[in-house]
Amino acid sequence: MAPPALIADLLAFLADTHPSDEAFDRQALALFAHQFQHNLPFQRFCQQRGKTLRTVKTWRDIPAVPISAFKALTLSCIPVSEAERTFMTSGTTQAEVKGKHHHPTLAVYDASMIRNFRERFMAGSGRIRMGMLFPDETLLPNSSLAHYLALALREFGTEASHYLLTQQGLDTARLIAELERAQQTGEPYALLGASYSFVHLLDELQRLGRTFALPAGSRVLDTGGFKGQSRELSMQDFYAQLSATLGIPTSQCINMYGMTELSTQFYDDGNATLPSVKSGPHWIRSRVVEPLSGEELPRGQQGILAHCDLANFNSVTTILTEDVGLAVDGGFLLLGRAQGSAAKGCSLAVEEFLQAAAA
Repeated sequence: MAPPALIADLLAFLADTHPSDEAFDRQALALFAHQFQHNLPFQRFCQQRGKTLRTVKTWRDIPAVPISAFKALTLSCIPVSEAERTFMTSGTTQAEVKGKHHHPTLAVYDASMIRNFRERFMAGSGRIRMGMLFPDETLLPNSSLAHYLALALREFGTEASHYLLTQQGLDTARLIAELERAQQTGEPYALLGASYSFVHLLDELQRLGRTFALPAGSRVLDTGGFKGQSRELSMQDFYAQLSATLGIPTSQCINMYGMTELSTQFYDDGNATLPSVKSGPHWIRSRVVEPLSGEELPRGQQGILAHCDLANFNSVTTILTEDVGLAVDGGFLLLGRAQGSAAKGCSLAVEEFLQAAAA
């Protein structure tokens, strides 16, 4: 089990309202020391990079572990048999190896999600009637998104909140009944789910020739992109169609950027302007880096996003993604998946990590 004092300190940091940069560094360095000691593949990688407890002075010095390493190795400070929950990446083919993220306790993940969601999606409202466009946790027990949405429903949904995706697919009759109800009663309604589920929803409503004008305060949360599970749409078309079909302004169409390998999510403030600026809470920080060296790039230069997530206390705090980003005022722009030389740099970074971990 992770040290109770470490978890208590971390939960206190998450609950802080205005922590200093020094406090972030202190927490990051304490977690680095814990992970360096107990996560041996990570320790070997750090040593090869010359990053040790002596040389790592700030969160920026912590080496970023390539996200694909979660598929190849066990990155955990505890024996995996002691994890309260293991989240797994979705994988689009049966043969695909899935990344695994082991959580000794869900207390930190849940605290991270709840505080961030309240501030970024709920926008001051206490509870809202929710429809979930994603399977529930009984159907997908290893899905971090299923757990995230279950938390959203439990903490912020009214008692009448519900799931619209079943083993049989989209419950179109219930969906239309809920949209009609919201339109007639004026009670705000929120739809949350995977981006590709919204494409199926749009296609179904278009097939039926139905559009709606949902009341003020209604909103949408989508996440995850299309992943080959629906027709591809440009972001411009996607949000324009959502707005036209549901009668929700694009400023109330929120995108969440998250991943199984992190314990914290990023949000934008709507998608009236694209690409939207993504940002996270005070316990996660991002850099734009050159993937192989890990060096931070000058502001204004595109590179690969690396995130230091203090809620990732059991695996590794700092993840090298395969997403291209650009640092801007207030956060970063997410510009798509790495292609060409950037993708090659990510692959080489994975290779380097795996060789170091096996040494």
